[in-house]
Amino acid sequence: MTTNRIAIVTGGSRGLGRSTVLQLAKRGVHSVFTYNSSSDEAEKVVAAVQEIGGKAIALELDTGNVASFDGFVGDVRSALATLGAKRFDYLVNNAGISDHTAFASLTEEVLDRIYSVNFKGVVFLTQKLLPLLNDGGRIINISTGLTRFTTPDTIPYASLKGAIEVFTVYLAKELGSRGITVNAVAPGAIQTDFSGGVVRDNPAVNQHVAAVTALGRPGLPDDIGLLVASLLSEDSRWVTGQRIEASGGMNL
Repeated sequence: MTTNRIAIVTGGSRGLGRSTVLQLAKRGVHSVFTYNSSSDEAEKVVAAVQEIGGKAIALELDTGNVASFDGFVGDVRSALATLGAKRFDYLVNNAGISDHTAFASLTEEVLDRIYSVNFKGVVFLTQKLLPLLNDGGRIINISTGLTRFTTPDTIPYASLKGAIEVFTVYLAKELGSRGITVNAVAPGAIQTDFSGGVVRDNPAVNQHVAAVTALGRPGLPDDIGLLVASLLSEDSRWVTGQRIEASGGMNL
């Protein structure tokens, strides 16, 4: 049996999830990660992990489709067997979608889709995977700096991330008897392709973020991947039920 720790990371083919998978690989942690549509990008992550000397398995999953979760758990069991294990150690609920619909234009359909992926999917995927999570394990839920400060046209997105933060606290209390820690990481503006890559690719937005951030720049994926990897380590074993913002001091 392998002695390596194993993480499940949703949305691991790009951005923050990709960085998390790679940072964990550098620490000797194998990953089973999900992607929604881009199998090519997922395979690139698998290859990058292999170059580091680690192992990663990519599984397709729409985290907004709760009906598919039982089948996904079966896929996870098979992936774990490939890695020489029956259970895993870390769960990173990273997958999510953005939305910038003005409140006056918000429709039930738009809200339901954001709810399905960014909250409902996180809750029920966690529930389905908990029987496979080792006691003493770790759960990280990705939130957002937008639960602390505001920006236009993000009411549904930020509100549901706020729900994730409350879920995090309650889950930390519930799973404490198993020695499982549960924390929320709240990134600020990060240079990825999230929201159409606006922070990375729009110079005006990039400059604005830099101007309102204490450390003087927008974040990079590794700013979050490194933090998540650290929180999953034994160094953070006494931290649970917390919202940890990683925004470089945005809007202080």
